[in-house]
Amino acid sequence: MAIKTNHKSISMDGKRVMTMDEFKQWLKKFDADKDGRISKEELRSAVYETGGRFGRWKSWHGIRSADTDGSGFIDENEIANLVGFADKYLGVRILHL
Repeated sequence: MAIKTNHKSISMDGKRVMTMDEFKQWLKKFDADKDGRISKEELRSAVYETGGRFGRWKSWHGIRSADTDGSGFIDENEIANLVGFADKYLGVRILHL
């Protein structure tokens, strides 16, 4: 169950609730060089924005777990691989609609 606060849905455990499309849009704001991919440094910015600590380790872990082609970046096709990372480290629950 989620509740709405200031146009954001928050789950009962305090996590921000997003659809996959909303999550992709949210991640795009961290794409500093606008190349369509998320780097380790850009993912670190997302960790810090959500109040997370240990951003360097968490971003490395996120890239490692989601980067299936070994490019060192997360591209559009690999964002779905970040769902578990987002739930555990970003406080974001992704709804699969």
